[in-house]
Parts: sequence; C-alpha cells; structure tokens
Amino acid sequence: MNHEENEKQETMAENEVKENPTSQEPTDSTTASTEETTPPTEGESPAAQEPQEDWKNKYYYLAADFDNYRRNQAKERRDLLATAAQGVIKDLLPILDNFERAIKANEQLTDMEAIKEGFQLIYQGLSNGLNKHGLKEIESNGQVFNSDIHEAIAQIPAPQEELKGKVMDTVEKGYTLNEKVIRYAKVAVGA
Repeated sequence: MNHEENEKQETMAENEVKENPTSQEPTDSTTASTEETTPPTEGESPAAQEPQEDWKNKYYYLAADFDNYRRNQAKERRDLLATAAQGVIKDLLPILDNFERAIKANEQLTDMEAIKEGFQLIYQGLSNGLNKHGLKEIESNGQVFNSDIHEAIAQIPAPQEELKGKVMDTVEKGYTLNEKVIRYAKVAVGA
C-alpha cells in the first residue's frame, strides 16, 4: 500500500469519527496502526511531528522497495543459473542424434572408410557447435611454453637448440571459453 492510500484511509477514518462521535473504535486494523503515533515530547507540537512521520514512512517504503528489489534480483539470478546451459544443451542434441544414427548404421556397415567419415562428420559438428558458444582450442605444438595456458607434464630432450623451452608434444588439448582458460593444455616441453 502506498503513502497516498494511507493518507486517504486516515482522512476517511477521521471523517467517520467526526460524523459518528459515539464510535471510538477504529474500523479496521490498517486505520488503527496508522493513527497510532508517538506522543509529542515536551515542547513539540503535533504539527512539528508530521515531517518526522513523513520521513519515517518514506524510510519504511524505501526499505520495503529495496527488500523487494533484492528478492527479485536473487530470483532472477537463480533462474538464470538454472537455465544457463540450456542453449548449449539444445545445440548438442543434434550431435547426440547423429551418434545414435551412426551406431545403428555401423551395425550393418563393413566399409571402414564410411565409418571413419561418419565419425569425422560428427566430430566436426560437435566442434563447430562448441566453437559457436565461445570454446576455442589452445594451440600448443611449437609454441614457447607459457604457464598461463600450459601444464608441463614431461621434459624431453630437444633435437635442436631452438626447440628448448618450446612445446614438443601435446598430450591433452587445452581450451578457453570466452578468452578464459577452462582446461590447461598438458604438454611435453623441450629441454
């Protein structure tokens, strides 16, 4: 209920009391709570207390508005987290369908080239779908070792002097999602 509605109810209640002086009880609980005011202290008139009551009411409404805003933001955040993966999952469903088709087709195929080609097509579809959502492979082979994107799991002798300190082999690819490393590339570094 806003401030103007409270004032209207107070005015209606005061008019009712003036018209019917025998009835001293308030008509409803909202009127009772708004008419109860703190008694004026010594030297203060009731008129001087009105601005105080206005500020107090404004504070209560502002606090309630902020509380509602906070609750709405928390609800929106929960909803966003619950449905965040929906777009990615939706894009992966056709790839899952392709795998199911490939499994059924592989039961009857004897041509290994067709099977290899089918898996290559499925891999390309998966890779393109993930790239669309910001996933990028970290290029490692031949690059200077960088601990921000690489994880060295082995050191191997470098066949040439210029390969020392460079990535010689990638054991497991690394990936970034929207420019943030989500998996470090596991590499062997030339020593």
